Amino acid sequence: MPAHGLDARAWAANHADMNANWTETLAEFLRNEPGVGAVRLDAGARRVQLATLGQVDVERLRVRLDATLATIAAELESDAAAPTGFTLTREGGVVQLSGPGCETAPKLWRWKEYAWPASERDELEDAHKEDDWRELATFASTCGGLGLAGWACTAFGLGPAWLATALFAAALVAGGWDAAIDSWANLRRGRLDIHFLMLAVAVGAAAIGAWSEAVLLLFLFSASGAMEAFANERTHREVDALLKTAPKQATLVVEEVGVGDLVRVRPGEAFCADGVVEAGESGADESALSGEAAPVDKAKGDPVYSGTINLGGTLDWRVARLPSESTLQKIIRLIHGAQKMRAPSQRFTDKFGTFYTYVVLGVSAAMFLVWWRGLGIEPWHGTPEAPSAFYRAMTLLVVMSPCALVLSIPSAILAAIAWGARRGVLFRGGAALEKLAGVNVIALDKTGTLTTGEMVVEAYESFPPGRENEVMELALALEARSEHPLARAIVRDARARGVAERVIEGFESLTGQGVRGRLGDAPVMLGRRELLQKGPLKGWAEGLPNAAAEFSEVWVVGPGYLGRVLLKDAIRRESAPVLEKLRRAGLRTVMLTGDRRATAEAVGAELGLDEVRAGLSPAQKVESVTALKAGGRRRVAMVGDGVNDAPSLAAANVAIAMGARGSDAALEQAEIVLMNDRIEGVFTAFDLSRRARAVIRQNLIIALGVVACMALATIFGRVPLALGVTAHEGSTVLVCLNSLRLLFAKGG
Repeated sequence: MPAHGLDARAWAANHADMNANWTETLAEFLRNEPGVGAVRLDAGARRVQLATLGQVDVERLRVRLDATLATIAAELESDAAAPTGFTLTREGGVVQLSGPGCETAPKLWRWKEYAWPASERDELEDAHKEDDWRELATFASTCGGLGLAGWACTAFGLGPAWLATALFAAALVAGGWDAAIDSWANLRRGRLDIHFLMLAVAVGAAAIGAWSEAVLLLFLFSASGAMEAFANERTHREVDALLKTAPKQATLVVEEVGVGDLVRVRPGEAFCADGVVEAGESGADESALSGEAAPVDKAKGDPVYSGTINLGGTLDWRVARLPSESTLQKIIRLIHGAQKMRAPSQRFTDKFGTFYTYVVLGVSAAMFLVWWRGLGIEPWHGTPEAPSAFYRAMTLLVVMSPCALVLSIPSAILAAIAWGARRGVLFRGGAALEKLAGVNVIALDKTGTLTTGEMVVEAYESFPPGRENEVMELALALEARSEHPLARAIVRDARARGVAERVIEGFESLTGQGVRGRLGDAPVMLGRRELLQKGPLKGWAEGLPNAAAEFSEVWVVGPGYLGRVLLKDAIRRESAPVLEKLRRAGLRTVMLTGDRRATAEAVGAELGLDEVRAGLSPAQKVESVTALKAGGRRRVAMVGDGVNDAPSLAAANVAIAMGARGSDAALEQAEIVLMNDRIEGVFTAFDLSRRARAVIRQNLIIALGVVACMALATIFGRVPLALGVTAHEGSTVLVCLNSLRLLFAKGG
């Protein structure tokens, strides 16, 4: 079994004896991964980062990492010493274990972030996400209903005196149930959060007889929680909808493919690994690897590559290297991990929320003492006209609580990710969404990105001129039986023109050159220019004009005439409008391609690109991306689909890959995946990122503005607790509603 195919649970079971000391388990992981210098874990934020040196087998690394974390996840909170030669550091909830190495090694580390592996509990929770917001909504509505009933009993003197208190108490239990569960879990870890603040205020308000204010607080708090859960559930639903089109059945040929195995691939099938042809003749679509749209002929001894497509006859080939995981499985893993990669600003608010909770508690306690001891205000028992110091402190605690602030960023990011997923644009987390908004240069590959990667007929020529119709008829007759992509393009074009179909006899394939046969008694041929240069037409063929660099040519030899068909990679009709939109949005557009300069410049001129860089190797593409960054003054997004694009995708500030035809290497580097291969998705992603950034800024202004205004009003004036609760929770609801505008917006 190949290493990267190793089942994570089996690997974890083999290492279960190391559970007693989780640092030893991590150290063992680092010893077995020489390309990894350190591992950084944040269990609370569910983030994993690895410091890598040089090239690493990403898929094998992911499997080993998932297995290791599954083994030690429950032990991370416990104290343990670093193994000999290793360095263990803790900062807040973040744990980092570094392996032995030279002092300069950390300067060369490249940190990669991964989604925290899902446990069986996580999978169970994901299966019930659709019910989460309904459960929270039920708690909120129960709290609101019981609170209204208690208020009615008080206002209209209904029932015995204890009934109103009982209804209020029941309302507090319903409204605070979910918050109490979360608070208890955090308290066991020695942490305080916003849920604790809300419960503390509710209990404090009830203690001084402000039952209605306490119920109002927990009703609005639980309602805003239900809204957040609803937005999250909608995000998962929209993202999961992308997988409905995935095939549910397949024909199993072999369970595993190993080096040296002889494999047969039929026309239209993909090569599952790298290898060498043993028997058969065909053509292969290698555009995802080389960037060239023209197919490559394959015969005995020729190499074939994983992920390329067999276009012609059946081939038997021998595996030279092990296959990697399928593209579909990579995309599915990207989808399920998308929301676990947090944006930098979201990480800030996560840390800020915990720190700010202590600040709020400290400020409220200090102001209680100021009002009581410094200003002589009654500490516990006040009146509506002269509230007590404790009542004022509870109000300050409410208005300064950062609920809206903490929700302002993740709610917008979740809604934006869902909106993009519904339109085939997958963000691998909030960081990609946030970074794309700051991009000012878009670099794009040509083949498969700006073009379709499929050949189309541009013209027919005859020598002598005037016999173009006969060239079309003969080309159709000779190519009608072929599955070669050039042949398909010729047949499709000729039939669209209504060309008459002639009958060819004695049809014969010429390996790597073309085909021949007889039209009546006359010999006819079709193929490469080299086919003409080997026969009686050699002298004449040397004087034939060359096709323009952007064209591929197919020559036809008929009775008394010679002709050729000119074909080119078709430009996506959507490319020009998308590039124009990007330019109007202030972005510079640059093409980076391995194609010949003449071909690239022709495409660039037709599309109106700002700059064209052609004839680039993968290394030169990386150099171009680095140069476009201009020492950090520009931020560059790279769009590509092939293996040759993967290094430049990694070098860019933001990597965007075509999801359907994109290579495994490109998808692995991508932070944004265009699931349906539509170039329009580039502008959709960019426009969405800027709209999300605008919503986040609006949310922050709302949240911080309400906190600042209400805190000052409470400190220097008299703010009723009910007004403080309404302003605080109202801002939280407003932030959620503002974020949901992204989820339900039209467009795309």
